[in-house]
This record gives sequence, C-alpha cells and structure tokens, in this order.
Amino acid sequence: MFGILIAAAILLETVSAISLGVVSTEGGQVEGKNVYLGYKRYMDIFKGIPFAGVPGRFEKPTRHQGWDGILKATSYKERCLQLTILMNDVYGSEDCLYLNIWVPHIKSVASDLPVMVWIFGGGFLVGGSMGANFLDNYLYSGQEIADRGNVIVVTLGYRVGALGFLSTGDSSMPGNYGLWDQQAAIAWVHRNIKSFGGDPNKITIFGESAGGASVSFQTLTPHNKGLIRRAISQSGVALCPWAVNRNPRKFTEEIALKVNCPTDHNMAKCLKMTDPKTLTLAATINLSGSPDAPIVYNLALSPVIDGDFLPDDPSNLFHNAADIDYMAGANDMDGHIFTGLDVPSVNSGLLDTTVDEVKRLLRSFTKEKGTLGSDNAFATYSSEWGSNPSGKDIKKTVVAIETDYIFLIPTQAALYLHASNAGTGRTYSYLFSEPNRLGGLLTPFPSWLGADHADDLQYVFGKPFSTPLGYWPRHRDVSGYMIAYWTNFAKTGDPNTGDLSVPASWPAFTSTGHKFVEINGDMDSSYVKEKLRMRYVNFWTSVLPNLPTIYSD
Repeated sequence: MFGILIAAAILLETVSAISLGVVSTEGGQVEGKNVYLGYKRYMDIFKGIPFAGVPGRFEKPTRHQGWDGILKATSYKERCLQLTILMNDVYGSEDCLYLNIWVPHIKSVASDLPVMVWIFGGGFLVGGSMGANFLDNYLYSGQEIADRGNVIVVTLGYRVGALGFLSTGDSSMPGNYGLWDQQAAIAWVHRNIKSFGGDPNKITIFGESAGGASVSFQTLTPHNKGLIRRAISQSGVALCPWAVNRNPRKFTEEIALKVNCPTDHNMAKCLKMTDPKTLTLAATINLSGSPDAPIVYNLALSPVIDGDFLPDDPSNLFHNAADIDYMAGANDMDGHIFTGLDVPSVNSGLLDTTVDEVKRLLRSFTKEKGTLGSDNAFATYSSEWGSNPSGKDIKKTVVAIETDYIFLIPTQAALYLHASNAGTGRTYSYLFSEPNRLGGLLTPFPSWLGADHADDLQYVFGKPFSTPLGYWPRHRDVSGYMIAYWTNFAKTGDPNTGDLSVPASWPAFTSTGHKFVEINGDMDSSYVKEKLRMRYVNFWTSVLPNLPTIYSD
C-alpha cells in the first residue's frame, strides 16, 4: 500500500510540473522543454533563442527583429561558420547568434536567481555554445551546474575565425566582431533574464581559454558598464600573448592574397564580397610548431585594440573592472597541449628532451631581449635542476615554460592588476591540478602529466555526475568542489559563501597577499597557499621587461 502511495505522489508531482511555461522576451514568446529531475526538482531548458539578427559580414551585431507566435526553443542552432578539426573543410552557418538557457526550479518556480553566462574557448577559431558532443552528451550542457548550484546557466554563440576576428587595423574593417557578439548576448541577458526567473543584477560571465580571455575583455571594455557583476577566467586572460593581435593587417593581407583580393584600400570591400566559406578556409593556421617557432605565435585571429571595444591596451583598462568581482586561474600543466606540438620529444618514452631544446624555446619566448633575455630565462628555469637533471626533470621544465608563458604568468598579472585597481570588486586566484586522466595509460601522454589545457571543463560542467561510469569517486569530489566554489561566487562574490559547502576556505587575492587555492581531488585546508610560482612571475613580469630591447617586430 505504501509503495502505491509513493508511486501516486511521484505521478502527481510529475503531472503538476513546476515550469515557466511560455516566456515573453523582447523578440516575442518562447517555450522550452520542461524536464523532471527528482523530488520537487524541475528544469526548463531553452535552446536556440536568437539574441541578435543574422550578422552582416564584418559588421557589429544588431538587435533581432522578433517573431510571431511562440518560438519553440528546443534544439541547438548551428555553430558559427568555422574550420573543421583537420582544417580542410568548413561547417556551421552565418546565422548563428543564438543562446541557450537552463532554469532550475527547486520546490517552486525560479525567481531572482543568479545568472552564469558561459563563453566557450577554441582559440577564437572554433567552438560552439553547446561544446563537443559524444552520444548526445554535450560538454557545455548547463544542467548539472544549474541543478546543483541553483543558478541559471546561459551559453552563447559568437563568430569565430575569419568572420569573427579578421581586421585591417583601421576603420574599414576594425575587427572584434566575435567580442561584439558576446557583448550583445550579455546585454540581451541583462534585458531579458528577469522573465526567466533570473536577477539581471547578478550576472556572472565565465569562460575557458579564448573564452577566459573573452571574459577578461568583456570586463575591461567600457561597453559593459553596469551589465556584469562578476567574472571567472579559466586558463585565459586579456594579457595572454595570444589574446591580442598587434599587427592584424599582416595576416589579413595574407588571406586577401589567398582569395584573390587586392591588399590596397579596396581590400576590405573585396573581402566583404568574398564567399564566406572560401574566406573561412583561407584563414587556417599552421599547427606544426618547433622550439624555434612555437605555435602560440600562429594564433593570428584574435582580438585587436580597435579604439572602440578596446580603446587602449588591455593592461590600461583594469579601472573598468574595479567593481566586478573576479576569479581567475590556470591548470598546472596548461601548456602541455602546446609543448607536445613544439617539442614532440616531451611525450616520447624513447626520446629525451634535450637541454638545447629548452634553450631554443626560451630564446623564442624572449627574442626581443636577445641573448641577455634567453640566458636569464635559462638560469631561472634550470636553477632547480642540480648538476645532473633527469630526462623527466627536463621534460617537466619544458611544459612549465609553456604553461607559464602562455597561461599562468599572464593570469597572475591580470589578478594583480584587478586587485590593485579594485573598488568594490574582490579578487580570487586558483591553480587547478587534478591529473590528466590519460597520463600514463595506453596513450602517448607521460605518467607525470598534471592538469592539461581544458581538463577543468568536464569538472565545472559536472560530467562525473551526468556520466558517472566514466569517472572515479575522486572525480565527483573535484566536480562538486568546483561547482560549489563557482556557484557560491556567482551568488555572493565570495566562493566560500552560498548554498554549497567547500573543502577549504578560499582567501581573497590582494596586492600585498597573493593567496590562492589549489583545486584537486585531495583538497583540504592545506591547499590554501600563497605566492604561486613567485620566482617565475617575478622573472616574466619584472626582470625580463627591464632588460634592454634588442629586437622588435
């Protein structure tokens, strides 16, 4: 009898679903899909809501003209036109400015919930609002974060590759179209999220890699004044060496020649009339690096200082983020993905990485300072080797060099600038170090591999919970910690305070106390640390810049 009563209660609950129903937005009415997640827990999922019209080629996005009737927002839209993984073809569409929303209802219909807006990464070249897909399991599904953290999650599309970031370096084709798309989505969320049960004054933007740098740019531009309350940059900030192209015309001229356009004053006009697929295909990048020509320098399609979205060098714009709470960090071996292409011996069990390769790589990263720069760099990175470094020590050093140069040091510099310009905004620093799950298995990856680039994504998006068979209990621990810190931060501006308990109290990063937490499955209060890689931060931000410049682009 008791079993029948429980069954009846569940049936009754699923029949009387808690849902927003049809939602009114500035463009018209939308209806998503309502799903039952468990006792008194429901979620409305909206996929493919337009936040702007179909963008004009190399133009800023404009408001969507709206629609009649009820828009059924139940499937993801195509990603923006982009190269395939092998860079030999293109897919996607120019009609791609859509966003997706996950709204949790716990016991009652959502109201005044904090909002977390995700900006995907992919080198400004590739990616989509839904992320990679394996068996209909999309990486950037906001369901786990929304349900566990009781926050609304939004993911958005933006133009990438040639159509998103090609720039002539002047007013004829200023660039940054992908950043304008992101900004249009943030502004749309601010104007419309109240209808979905969200609080427009509690918008947190977060992103990883090029998405993390985008988050940083969105906090620095004057165009978002008052729209963003908080921001999280994972493995990418505006100060990264790949985040700004300081000579965009050079690459645009190379593209123009490939598609038979002139490189004079008619270049922009011709490029605008070129078939978009041809244009996208022409903007491939070279993925064969070497210690003498590291791949990071090939990421030419990136934001530019255009005098509008970015009125100045990013390092001079941190006053615009003074009242935004900011959390940023890197993975402890973020650079490994690049090192494997620049110095392939790092992943070989048979080949040793040579001291000469270390020196050549450092020469590339310090080239404007000449021999003095590379000698100082080598002295810094070999200081802990002793007289007879092992093969493993040398390999780990090469990974550390690329991690520092490409991700970790710029992130520390951004945290320092945020803290020193802060008004009401608080600053938090982290290092993610959960080891890569492929290290040492039947893969080319070494057994000592820490957290590689993008390893954090699966945990932030709760994959160990949604696909439990692929993970161990410790992975669920890590995922739980990250969702707790991230959603607490979105609610209160303090990662320790909110609805979810955390394994260690995370202190703020200040101009004088450089505290951070190290996040992994073993975490406890001993993982609160300070002065992350201080010797190396000091070298890259203080010693090297003060050496005389020998060579300039």
